[in-house]
Amino acid sequence: MRVKTNTKQWINEGYIHITSTITMCLVMSLIVFVLGTFVVDHYKTIVIPHDLYFPPFTAITQTQTTSIHSCHEPSRSSSTSSATRQIVEFTDSTGVVDLWHSMSDSDLMEKAARVPRVANDPWKVAFMFLTRGSLPLGPFWERFFKGHEGLFSIYLHTSPDFNYEPPNSSVFYKRRIPSKHVQWGKSTMIDAERRLLANALLDFSNQRFILLSETCIPLFNFTTIYNYLINANQSFLSSFDDPSKIGRGRYNKRMGPTITLQDWRKGSQWFESNRELAIEIISDKLYYHVFQNHCSPPCYMDEHYLPTLVNKVRPDLTTNKTVTWTDWSGGGSHPATFRKINLTKAFLNRVRYESNCTYNGRNSSICFLFARKFHPSTLESLLKIAPKLFEFSG
Repeated sequence: MRVKTNTKQWINEGYIHITSTITMCLVMSLIVFVLGTFVVDHYKTIVIPHDLYFPPFTAITQTQTTSIHSCHEPSRSSSTSSATRQIVEFTDSTGVVDLWHSMSDSDLMEKAARVPRVANDPWKVAFMFLTRGSLPLGPFWERFFKGHEGLFSIYLHTSPDFNYEPPNSSVFYKRRIPSKHVQWGKSTMIDAERRLLANALLDFSNQRFILLSETCIPLFNFTTIYNYLINANQSFLSSFDDPSKIGRGRYNKRMGPTITLQDWRKGSQWFESNRELAIEIISDKLYYHVFQNHCSPPCYMDEHYLPTLVNKVRPDLTTNKTVTWTDWSGGGSHPATFRKINLTKAFLNRVRYESNCTYNGRNSSICFLFARKFHPSTLESLLKIAPKLFEFSG
């Protein structure tokens, strides 16, 4: 009886030992697998980062062979190693470069901050439209761009509720970027501008970047504007010291010591930037957060953030003036709006030539390349007068 009991106990102990050994082996295997996955994943991230390279776009609108860069979040069924990162795909298409992606703003800024500082040939001008919806003067812009494919890119930041897509024959087809709501004078306005810049920087051929609104018009033909910007030695971002109440009077002492009163600048929201300065703008975190925390009405970020930032980080890269003409002669918080009755050849030529400035160190009568604010009622007159006056091609 004792022999049977001892035998049974020995068998039970054997089973327990075998079970423990198998369990320990499984646990050790799992640990080795997890550690291995972790090491390999970090090796790939550090040594060969998957998202460091962006293929250059070979066209702006419709193309025969277009290299598309699209980013989207992985599906829920993706593996653990890829679920923590965005998937970047590069595909060939015979259609249009679609700007839509699912990157967060922080991921977008980080990616754009690592792009080359020198653009690929041929250099292009990025036209960045900050709008609420459609472009009422769009047909006029279509005439302006016609015949110059390969030398420009278009980016539209609209209200996220705006879903209209123009015909695929339009230069504005699929040029909307992922957008968010914008409030005048608030930090969301700067967010939209930085969003436009960051998206435009992902095209390695974009060398110059101009911010425009739906009320803006070009004052010259495409060739004149393109050559003016591409050959400019500096950017055109307005930045000046305004000692008045609506200048220095808006400075908040809590911005110090990061931003002092001596650093404080004011300028036009409508800027033009070369590639190097654009990268500086979207890379900034320090000064942006100071403004976000301490600049609220009557301080307006769109009038002070970029002028002050550029004055702090790269004052050598700008002429401190804008190339977008605006009429503030009426006073108030908003500039004059021009309607059909105002639009004449004499008026347009006055805006185009009756100014004096310097361009690349030489005196020039061409100081403004764009103008605002033009009411939708001016479209018909613009299409009749401007193409011949501006010598549009096509």
